Amino acid sequence: MITENATIPKNPRALWAAGGARASAAPRASLRLTAPERKWLLLGWDLVLVNGALLGAAVMWNEFAVGGFAIAAHLKWFLTLTVLWFIIGTVLDLYNLARAASTSAIIASAGSAALATTLIYLAIPWLTPPILRRSYAFGFVALATAAIVAWRIFYAKALVHPVFRQYGLVVGSPSADLDLALAIQQAGKSQDGNPFKGTGYEIIGRVDEGGENTSLHGIPLLGDMRKVVRLARQSNVDEIILTQGAERMLSREGREALLDCREVGLKISSLASVYERLTGRLPVDYASYDVDLLLSPPDSPSVRLYTAAKRSMDVVLSLVGLLVLGLIAPFVAIANAIWSPGPLLYRQQRIGKGGRPFTVIKLRSMIVDAERSSGVVWCGKGDPRITRVGHILRKSRLDELPQVINVLKGEMSIVGPRPERPHFVGRLARDLPLYRARHAVKPGLTGWAQVHLEYGDSAEDARAKLEYDLYYVKHACLYLDLLTLLHTVRVVIGLKGQ
Repeated sequence: MITENATIPKNPRALWAAGGARASAAPRASLRLTAPERKWLLLGWDLVLVNGALLGAAVMWNEFAVGGFAIAAHLKWFLTLTVLWFIIGTVLDLYNLARAASTSAIIASAGSAALATTLIYLAIPWLTPPILRRSYAFGFVALATAAIVAWRIFYAKALVHPVFRQYGLVVGSPSADLDLALAIQQAGKSQDGNPFKGTGYEIIGRVDEGGENTSLHGIPLLGDMRKVVRLARQSNVDEIILTQGAERMLSREGREALLDCREVGLKISSLASVYERLTGRLPVDYASYDVDLLLSPPDSPSVRLYTAAKRSMDVVLSLVGLLVLGLIAPFVAIANAIWSPGPLLYRQQRIGKGGRPFTVIKLRSMIVDAERSSGVVWCGKGDPRITRVGHILRKSRLDELPQVINVLKGEMSIVGPRPERPHFVGRLARDLPLYRARHAVKPGLTGWAQVHLEYGDSAEDARAKLEYDLYYVKHACLYLDLLTLLHTVRVVIGLKGQ
């Protein structure tokens, strides 16, 4: 412990020598994988194997003479397969690290993705090899499926080993922050619902200047701040993680310790940023400290280009949606006339960009005047107000399809936070920090929260969805929009609506 009368050396390295720690860098073990590295590893080997299966099948059974010039001349075969695999793999959630770490879950997903990709690929003309023999088609499907399933089983069994994990050391002790740290520490040890499961990240302990508690929330105290560099070296830590406000509460010695960590090459991050990086969501309790949510996006060419591209995508997809709506609307109207007579469409007020109210249009999925007796309430599971036809519409999310009209009018976008009703907005804005930050962007027909969570019918569900919505507001880009759209296909096909 550092006493009040202790002399503080002017040279930081002398201080660490006094604390018994050598300020030399501990290089990160080369086999340790970050969450993004795990996803790139999965995608990279998936593409190598599925393209290798195509090449092998073409050489063995389709009279293809392998060679550099031959492959270059038929590069479109492999590019087509690559794009198709990425789309289907994303739709089937192959790059969800929690699923990838589960052998039982990934066998079905990977096998289905390989079968779907190869069968669709074989049906595409011109961009794919001509089928000269049936054995080529059967061989390609078998090779790709076997290779992908074998690789994913290997990943689920081998790459969850501790040698591939990353380790973090927490600095500070506020108990609310340590709830996040504890969730990360328990990743892989608890239920599949743990958002950190499969990320390969583990909290080994914490350091604090006080040092009076040996354990807090199950996270052991490993020492005081003077020993942070030595502890990081001994435990081969990859990252120093600061709890909220830790840098302001630390003494001069503590701040010097962090500076020394930075100097020798140890990565230093906030606990909230680690949570965000691993889960794709912003912790609500800490979002109020994130100034990026308060700042307007820069007036740069890239932002203007994204805005134009997003609007173009909105218009094109909305026109396609109108065609689909025109095809299904007569059947919905007939079914409603039989089982639940009443209007085809339902209008409801929601809050949009800038906090402005607007009217959304939906296919009616409930009985007429559903809220006459109950008042304004969330729709719950097994809600008796939902009609026979409404169950199908809500499960497939087709009840939201008329909102393409709102998108064409510029009131909504295809991708964005789902608009909420004014009654709930007022309540949620009082209870949840930065809830109104959702109104900085246009509401969406589908959203980052909707593809990760089921329909919510409580304030707690709204809180979880807000974390995903805030992540989208902070990181909105064309890639995130496209990723959300691909995940939406999975939700619609899997009938995961309510």
